Amino acid sequence: MTTHRNDSAQTGVQGLDQVLVGGLARGRVFLLEGSPGTGKTTIATQFLQAGAAAGERGLYITLSETEDELRASARSHGWSLDGISIYELVPPESLLDEEQQQSLLYSSDLELGETTKRIFEAFERVRPNRVVLDSLSEIRLLAQSSLRYRRQILALKHYFAKQDTTVLMLDDLTTDLNDKTVHSVAHGVIALEEVARDYGAERRRLRIVKYRGRRFRGGFHDFIIDTGGVRVFPRLISAEHRKTFSREPLPSESAELNALLGGGVERGSSVLILGPAGTGKSLLTLTFAVGAASRGERTAMFVFDEELGLLIERAKGLGIDLQQLIDQGMLLIEQVDAAELTPGEFTERVRGCVQEKGARTVIIDSLNGYQAAMPEESALVLHMHELLQYLNRQGATTFLTVAQHGLVGDMKAPVDVTYLADTVILLRYFEARGRVRRAISVIKKRTSAHEDTIREYRLDSNGLTLGKPLVEFQGVLRGVPTLVSHEARLLGEKEL
Repeated sequence: MTTHRNDSAQTGVQGLDQVLVGGLARGRVFLLEGSPGTGKTTIATQFLQAGAAAGERGLYITLSETEDELRASARSHGWSLDGISIYELVPPESLLDEEQQQSLLYSSDLELGETTKRIFEAFERVRPNRVVLDSLSEIRLLAQSSLRYRRQILALKHYFAKQDTTVLMLDDLTTDLNDKTVHSVAHGVIALEEVARDYGAERRRLRIVKYRGRRFRGGFHDFIIDTGGVRVFPRLISAEHRKTFSREPLPSESAELNALLGGGVERGSSVLILGPAGTGKSLLTLTFAVGAASRGERTAMFVFDEELGLLIERAKGLGIDLQQLIDQGMLLIEQVDAAELTPGEFTERVRGCVQEKGARTVIIDSLNGYQAAMPEESALVLHMHELLQYLNRQGATTFLTVAQHGLVGDMKAPVDVTYLADTVILLRYFEARGRVRRAISVIKKRTSAHEDTIREYRLDSNGLTLGKPLVEFQGVLRGVPTLVSHEARLLGEKEL
């Protein structure tokens, strides 16, 4: 047993101590509640393991699962429960005999008292620093009334408080969902939720309902149950992350594009590229990744919509060797499965690339795919706002793509985030002289002045090529322009 202890007991759950701003206050009773399958037992086991690693004794009192089930669950995560005492508080086989049932099973008064007595006896034998009681639903059933249940919980709380023991009580919410008895008694309450979607894996999230005398990180926080335990992804608060850097303009490899952008894209700003499918949004972002590599800076690219092999092959057609950039460590590229990823986990991956791997440019391709990972559009905007603010304050330049519905004419975006971006680049198809062509324009730039013209562009083996401003046409952005001058000049054509 250690002689010196911190004021807080670490939970052993990655990210949860950050949400709790330190951990669980020692010598207090906490409630961990959630429906079956939300991860209560896994978190409780990690809590006891963290204590064992710190030289503290742990006791797991189970009224719902057998010891064999607990050990099998631990083995599935690669854990050993050595050093943790498990007390299985279930009736032995002999008590299932009809002659013995009256002593424990059918008299609720006798059974509740016997249960409490056996809990205290197990505690006295082990004298643990940490206790898990799983679960309160069994005690609630034995109590039969809310008053007796409250008295029983208070008795347990006062007993453990005298022992200076940190207690985690689990509640699976299978009896009375409206019974908030333990909420008022417990020092802190952690609520776990599981959200089933129409398609894809279930989503899990938690929030701290209450924590007496302690500031905590409020709101919902995504978490996953993986081999090795629960991982929590604390909600990003961009105001907590500030970094000093110079906001100099970062030119691309194209002089014409630089002119259109008023010299380039400023460091620490965000760029939104809007356009219908096939206009080259992804390939346009890659030109900025090449520019970053030429400056010796690393780029992180998260691809939602396209298979990586196909993207690498397409980039070769532009003379961009993505595989070489990947091998050199200048491009960190990741295929993201929107059906499996939580928004919190995605944010954590982006942060890891910026803080741990030093990425100065971040590409998210596309927000359509990111939206598929979100429960609702309003949450998407809030998540993206915090993420862009965070990247801005870290000095990372961010490029986002959004595929608009339709090909020509009036088009709609699935989500409007144009107000979040510092720069908005619009790509369009237009018809001219019997051919489908592409046009590019910058319709917004907060950080500096920019060219307000519309230029034709082409993506081919020579990379990105921009033509002169299309001053001879009107209505290019609507898709079917009107020729207002007979001296129109287009890419690949001689002057008329």
